[in-house]
Amino acid sequence: MPKERGQKVVATNRRARHDYTIEDTYEAGLVLTGTEVKSLRLGRASLVDGYAFVDGGEAWLDAVHIPEYADGTWNNHAPRRKRKLLLHKAQILKIENKVKQGGYTIVPLSIYFNDGRAKVEIAVAKGKREYDKRQALRERQDKREAERAMSTRNHLGE
Repeated sequence: MPKERGQKVVATNRRARHDYTIEDTYEAGLVLTGTEVKSLRLGRASLVDGYAFVDGGEAWLDAVHIPEYADGTWNNHAPRRKRKLLLHKAQILKIENKVKQGGYTIVPLSIYFNDGRAKVEIAVAKGKREYDKRQALRERQDKREAERAMSTRNHLGE
């Protein structure tokens, strides 16, 4: 059987980019059981309530929902269990120092397969205020309207 190539995105956390200002992003491996991998390969996961934390020099991913594998047996996994993240020690220390400064949190942005291996993209992020969210939405809407106006002008030939 040929080895899997390329990147296949399983789940993304679009809400995180709306609710947080992303400072740094990291790619981390995931320690998973067999049924979790099979469930992810079917494209089933949810990052909505997920977060990560550092405990005892190890990074952990918590509250990420990977549903039970339908064809699994009695040893199926728990859907919302803690999962260990595989990062370099220097990366863990850098993340831990940033979070200890205060105001920062670690949020998962996406889960994907990179050359057949399950990876998660995590970000050190700072929460946005309500007015920041409204301003970002307004800027995106203004940009969309400007592009639409330029597009119609180009089509009309004026």
